[in-house]
Amino acid sequence: MSIRSNISKDYHKRRKIMDAIGKTIFRTAGMISAVLIVLIFVFITIRGIRVFLPNYEYGQVNLIDFLTGLVWRQDQGNYGVLFIVINTLVASIGAAILSFPISVLTALFIVKIAPKNLKSLFTTVVELLAAIPSVVYGVFAAGVIVKGVEGIAAAFGVSTFGGNSLLAVIILLAIMIFPTMTSIAIVAIQSVDVKIELGSLALGASKTQTNFKVVLAAAKSGIFAGLILGLGRAFGEATAVSMVAGNKFYGPTTSIFDITRTLTSTMLSGLKETSGLDYDIRFSVGIVLMMVILMTNFLVHWVKRRIGSVTNE
Repeated sequence: MSIRSNISKDYHKRRKIMDAIGKTIFRTAGMISAVLIVLIFVFITIRGIRVFLPNYEYGQVNLIDFLTGLVWRQDQGNYGVLFIVINTLVASIGAAILSFPISVLTALFIVKIAPKNLKSLFTTVVELLAAIPSVVYGVFAAGVIVKGVEGIAAAFGVSTFGGNSLLAVIILLAIMIFPTMTSIAIVAIQSVDVKIELGSLALGASKTQTNFKVVLAAAKSGIFAGLILGLGRAFGEATAVSMVAGNKFYGPTTSIFDITRTLTSTMLSGLKETSGLDYDIRFSVGIVLMMVILMTNFLVHWVKRRIGSVTNE
């Protein structure tokens, strides 16, 4: 009896030690991630605020003009970011509106409807799409999407800049964020307890009703987390977007067939410089981009809570 007791004590002791080690590792990883995020934010903020200070060596930029301006002409020293923010919001939210329903339905099909063989195939395809580099998407958009947009515009009697347009950006971003949102939605739907589905079926609901009204409602948090990550990628994509957006100097863009400019493409276009106002102002744009992403995340969380409250009622 004493031997068994000692073995049990040793086992529990080892388990506590392993738990403590695991917690320490995860806590350290979390702290490192948080510190890196803070350092990046501080660095960008310091560099971005410099251009608005009176003692800036390359000439001061008026903060109000920067935040409310509708023209971006670096050759004239005119830096207005408001229209770029509007263009970025339109492109990213438009891509989410186009891609989000398709990604959720795809995830629901893969998890709950597709046969086992097709389930594995579609899951692999989604994972492969998520692994494709951004520049490859950009090359595809420059060779295929812009031609399609040009054909659509011609059908409506509208001329485009070779297909480079806001619509091309929206379609490109919708394709790029689709695998991210779908992958997370798949995990969220798979985590729904099967007892909830069985309870719904037992109460007389059909399989389709259960999938849409019970499963998706239960997986809501994970699905909206995928939406947030998808929007984050849409807001932060630079290389691919720059290949099809054009480089409009004023705005906001009022036609989906017109060229546009986003925050990230604006930042990317100035990286050829290494110093000076035109270089440092890109960090100011970075601050604006982070604020836009933060506010958008809060808005998505608010929508999620509203949907949850309506569902509960």
